[in-house]
Amino acid sequence: MEDQSQSIGKNLFSTNRHSEIISEGKSQEQLKNNHLPEILFITTFPPRECGIATYSQDLIRAINNKFTKSFSIQIAALELQNDKHAYNEEIYAILETDNSESYIELAQNINDNFHIEIVLIQHEFGLFYGNEDNFITFLNSINKPKIVVCHTVLPRPDKKFKFHLQDINKTVDAFVVMTKDSARILEEDYAVNDTKISVIPHGTHLVEHANKEVLKKKYGLSGRKIISTFGLLSSGKCLETTVNALPEIVKEQPDVLFLIIGKTHPTVFKQEGESYRNSLKSRITELGLEKHVQFVDNYLSLEILLEYLQLTAIYLFTSKDRNQAVSGTFSYAISCGCPIISTPIPHAIEVLQDGAGVVIDFENPAQLAKQVIRLLGNEQLLKNIAANGIHKLAPTAWQNSALAHVCLFEKIAVSDITLHHKIPEINLNHFKNLTTDFGMIQFSIINQPDLNSGYTLDDNSRALVAMCQHFELTHNPPDLEFITQYFEFIKYCLQPQGYFLNYVDENKNFTTQNSENLADANGRAIWALGYLISIGHLLPNDLNEKVLVTMHAGLANINSIHSTRAMAFIIKGLYYSNLRIDSAETKSKIKHFANKLVQMYKHESTDEWQWFEGYLTYANSILPEAMLCAYLATGDISYKEIAKTSFDFLLGKIFKKGKIRVISNQGWLNQGEEINYQKVGGEQPIDVSYTIMALSKFYNAFHEKDYLKKMNIAFSWFLGNNHLHQIIYNPCTGGCYDGLEKTYVNLNQGAESTVSYLMARLTMEKHLKKDKIRIAIPRKIKSKSITALK
Repeated sequence: MEDQSQSIGKNLFSTNRHSEIISEGKSQEQLKNNHLPEILFITTFPPRECGIATYSQDLIRAINNKFTKSFSIQIAALELQNDKHAYNEEIYAILETDNSESYIELAQNINDNFHIEIVLIQHEFGLFYGNEDNFITFLNSINKPKIVVCHTVLPRPDKKFKFHLQDINKTVDAFVVMTKDSARILEEDYAVNDTKISVIPHGTHLVEHANKEVLKKKYGLSGRKIISTFGLLSSGKCLETTVNALPEIVKEQPDVLFLIIGKTHPTVFKQEGESYRNSLKSRITELGLEKHVQFVDNYLSLEILLEYLQLTAIYLFTSKDRNQAVSGTFSYAISCGCPIISTPIPHAIEVLQDGAGVVIDFENPAQLAKQVIRLLGNEQLLKNIAANGIHKLAPTAWQNSALAHVCLFEKIAVSDITLHHKIPEINLNHFKNLTTDFGMIQFSIINQPDLNSGYTLDDNSRALVAMCQHFELTHNPPDLEFITQYFEFIKYCLQPQGYFLNYVDENKNFTTQNSENLADANGRAIWALGYLISIGHLLPNDLNEKVLVTMHAGLANINSIHSTRAMAFIIKGLYYSNLRIDSAETKSKIKHFANKLVQMYKHESTDEWQWFEGYLTYANSILPEAMLCAYLATGDISYKEIAKTSFDFLLGKIFKKGKIRVISNQGWLNQGEEINYQKVGGEQPIDVSYTIMALSKFYNAFHEKDYLKKMNIAFSWFLGNNHLHQIIYNPCTGGCYDGLEKTYVNLNQGAESTVSYLMARLTMEKHLKKDKIRIAIPRKIKSKSITALK
């Protein structure tokens, strides 16, 4: 075998791109313009078994899943000369951390490769132990923007640690830490300027939250109350704290089972074999706990690991390392709905406050036993803690971590970049989970449908439109069952007098809420029925006949409706119906309501306020869209002019600096007022969805590219292009969060928000196929002047 030390240049780089490209005879600037910018991650990486390797893999996957054709992430894997790995993913380079020549070679390659825009280094003191000087020289040699992610920030450092980190500070452009406490320590103990520090919490996986009992049956754990911990085993995890607490716990909870999930840390195994695991087994035998402890001595796939965590009643984190800043295992457990009992590492102190978990002292079995007994004896308390934890860690989803990192890339990059959000696949899972054999349930607690909330005509009308959109695109036969179901619900709400009721409880009884404010719901029902009629050529004949009869009955009293938005919905329904069955009577009804909107517009509009009312409130975009529908059905030019003028006026109010910010339910915009763009929150998915649907119709009618551009921007709101830079659509469940508030996202995934997202997504799908669009958010960059977790 060839001596590795004699072939660094050959073996440490997977491709020598710089040499290959220059030989083509093109200028560096020409080549750079035709190549995606590259972000080089210097990190440990699987199959190496360590927390940072798993962290980096999760982060890179999240970024690649969020963005496409925006930049390319390359990996320089950290290794030792005598500890090599076979990688499943393409590796740009290897950095042998105990080889001084390797640092020199990689730094030179980075500087020579003009495609590399940013270098990001995952830093843990142990990774570069004994080679700190080489590492600092390496950083100083790189002439690209540099980010260092600090996985450990030691408080009250000795001179050696302090000087080392300050040397890093002198050469890097930004630090990433995972807790506010770590940021504080960097500022106070290491004199790092706070402008260089970004707090990006450890990422967590989105989880659908399966039934615990079903999962326990799957893994042969039925009838047991599961407490668990996971990660690579070492004495630092102090699992003897739990083992020594178990006798007291078992007295009160005889069904308890402690799962110890994970292999022994590979470094520990090399040094001492399985001595720590064997010591735990000896203590378990000594205490007679064999039936109450189970080792899962495997490196689990992510799917299996998350299922073990979901079946867990309480997750225990008992590390005795006072300096451990953050724990990936801890984060994963909370995202799976596990109530946490933890020792007081900074991560736990930050996250578990306000009822999100329990903090106990280091190495204190008595405290641990007391808290486990308390929690296992109170089912409602367990549920409350789990819900609080999920809400607390929602912003840390890997998708949001990806967004936060990309925002940092934008901040420190030298060149321009255009971000292209990757459009998620269409996912009907939560949409269908919300649907019973009667209709679509109104609300959801997180992603669990809340049958007690009952049903509404509003939601089932929108659901019918969405499923019709899906059926138009896919011709998927199972869609017909859902289409029929939502139609039958609408028919159920139709009263003999020719109007619809809106609210139905879980027992299929109409509620007292139906005493007022039914106009908009009636309008939405007409919209849905009209849309269904428009795709009649795809439907069975018997269903077509029923729909036409129901539409006729539903139109009996429409002239008594005066609500602005109800009239707009009715116009849309009549327009869609007329697409298939051209009727002078239908056009007459359209003109009746369109003329009312024209009168309103003429009464309220001025040169500065081109609108139908003296205020902008909810579902604004359906008004100009309805006027456009009226023009398309009747050919009346006045409708067209008002439609376009009013819509462009609205768009001027809600689009700003590459983002959409719909009129908030925290306060409507009155004529004569200026929008306060600093006031944020209260944004609803339904308003964004209606805007996207209107933009689509206006683009199809006027073929103005700006409508298509704004449609892309509006859809990116769901994907994180909003003031919190957080996802509103949950790609794991297929649900959509209920609202974007000032400082948080409402995690409940009810019918209105979920159906609204799906209507927007299906609208985008038509243009993806026809116009080959992709979500692109151009931005000018400021120039520079899972089981292997900690």
